[in-house]
Amino acid sequence: MSAADTTTAKVPSIRPSSAPETAAPGGPGGPARTKKGTAAGAGVPWALLAPCLLVLLLVLGYPLVRLVTLSFQKFEQPQLWGFKEPESVGFANFTKILGDGEFWAVVLRTVVFAGGAVILTMVIGMLIALLLQRVSGWVRTLINIALVASWGMPIIVATAIFKWLFDTDYGVLNWLLDKLPGVDMIGHNWFASGPQGLAVIMLLVVWGAVPFVVITLSAGLTQVPKELEEAARLDGAGGWGVFRYVTLPILKPIIVMLTTLSVIWDMGVFPQVFVMRNGHPEAEFQLLTTYSYDKAFVVNDYGGGSAIALVTVVLLLGVVAVYMRQMLKIGEVE
Repeated sequence: MSAADTTTAKVPSIRPSSAPETAAPGGPGGPARTKKGTAAGAGVPWALLAPCLLVLLLVLGYPLVRLVTLSFQKFEQPQLWGFKEPESVGFANFTKILGDGEFWAVVLRTVVFAGGAVILTMVIGMLIALLLQRVSGWVRTLINIALVASWGMPIIVATAIFKWLFDTDYGVLNWLLDKLPGVDMIGHNWFASGPQGLAVIMLLVVWGAVPFVVITLSAGLTQVPKELEEAARLDGAGGWGVFRYVTLPILKPIIVMLTTLSVIWDMGVFPQVFVMRNGHPEAEFQLLTTYSYDKAFVVNDYGGGSAIALVTVVLLLGVVAVYMRQMLKIGEVE
């Protein structure tokens, strides 16, 4: 056989296999069954979340609806005891508080207080978290135990300890500061002025918030690749450069989350101020939470107190909106 005959030889045809045919689209066992399975699978998470959502609706939903209702009503002691029916006053409660200079002074004081507490909490928490990465294992364990113990301490107990530390007559801090040359702190009253007293309360808030920040940031620092840090050092970056260009971007989602939670918690501070001032905060110590409480339960203007609380909720929702926007931006970058 020549080469030409070989190249022109026909290849025998292959018989179709006798394998069973798959189900046609739309037929029994086709995509219709898949869609049903997908729909059923999508409903499982909602079924599992239903009990939790129901509890949240009862615990948070009803008080919020009641708060909104009261803020548009005249609800004082006669209405509380049932002698009179609540009267709808529209936006009168909001007009009253928004036109009150004292209210705006309280808002500014609350924002400054929360901002200072958040900044101190995040800075101190980051420094301690970075320090924990550079100490031995047993030292890290001891520090973590101390952090958890301070974090788990009840707020009332922590407040009582701080009252003793800053007491005018028997305060340990005054005694220690008085030992410094040229410093006379015996009998110094830290709560004689609003700024000093709020600074003490801010330290109390920071002391209780730092452990959570430290533990969370320490967990995040374990996820920073050592290879990136070594590469940055080989490129000539110092300690600050490594932190700024490697560590900080990786920790950004955690920092945004912690900052947002800290703002929400610190703007909602109540027991620290209330207990530190023996249940009667003076005007220069009033924050939005205590101011709302005084309006409702001291002056017996429940409608006005509810309006102040609702404004506080709106401010916090603005913080949450900023947080969600930042997280969405981070998600788009990733």
